[in-house]
Amino acid sequence: MPDVEDRQKRVFDEIRKLSTEGLLPEARTLDTLSIEEILQLINDQDRRVPEVVRQAIPRIAQVVEVYVRTLKSGGRVFYLGSGTSGRLGIVDAAELWPTYGLPWDRVQGLIAGGYGAVFRSQEGAEDREAWAVRDLNERGFSSSDFLIGIAASSRTPYVVGGLRHARSLGAPTALIVAVPEEQVRPDIRELADILVALPVGPEVVMGSTRMKAGTAQKLTLNMISTAAMIRLGKVYGNLMVDLYATSQKLQARSIRLIMMVTDLPYTQARELLDRAGGSVKVALAMHLGGWSAEEARKRLEAADGFLRRALEADR
Repeated sequence: MPDVEDRQKRVFDEIRKLSTEGLLPEARTLDTLSIEEILQLINDQDRRVPEVVRQAIPRIAQVVEVYVRTLKSGGRVFYLGSGTSGRLGIVDAAELWPTYGLPWDRVQGLIAGGYGAVFRSQEGAEDREAWAVRDLNERGFSSSDFLIGIAASSRTPYVVGGLRHARSLGAPTALIVAVPEEQVRPDIRELADILVALPVGPEVVMGSTRMKAGTAQKLTLNMISTAAMIRLGKVYGNLMVDLYATSQKLQARSIRLIMMVTDLPYTQARELLDRAGGSVKVALAMHLGGWSAEEARKRLEAADGFLRRALEADR
């Protein structure tokens, strides 16, 4: 059918111009290399990724500011992507509850094709703009929320549909891509309040954006969520004092954190944690401030959750 052929030709012309779909000259003889040579080539390319991310820090910082502002005002943050990009968003969101005690619904990851696509690729799902609207509506996405689209090529219809829907509601938006900013279509660029471009260049295996592009996205998401949690008072120094002890390892880590800060022996640190209801932050406030558990919670609330601020306010 002419319409289908025309759409396919438009997509072909669009994709072939993207750097993520380019041919890496150093990899032209990839299939003739030894195992160690293949690994060295991949590693050589991967080493370039952190510098690309560093160049984007000013834009990444803008994303963090909106992220923090959204959560402080009671809104939620949503990552939206397909394939590797969607999986990375889900991983980042899922790890915030056990690491920082952030309720699971405050930051959510959505992937084209639903959560089944996390385990088994559903490539055709990325072409469905309407599915993004449906997925966001099912979660009650509103103007008080923040949508972060993740798309290596920048043009993923599922992500574009989500950004367009969020923009129609007046919600803030960001888009993380792995191509130069000038390769992002103007109509897509207009949908993102903040565009984070991570131009990592062609992949070792042409078009395999789970490689450098995925690494760049992972580094960036780590930076965004970690910086946001720090700005929300989830750490004391560099200690994760709001972690949720969901496993024996995290329970042991909680006790160790208390021991490190207070110099208490193991038994007393465990007893302090118990009296604090399992909260490392409350336990530390009790010990360092000389407060009861109830008083420690009140002081922390008054300090917007920042342990250091609560302690300094009493001096």
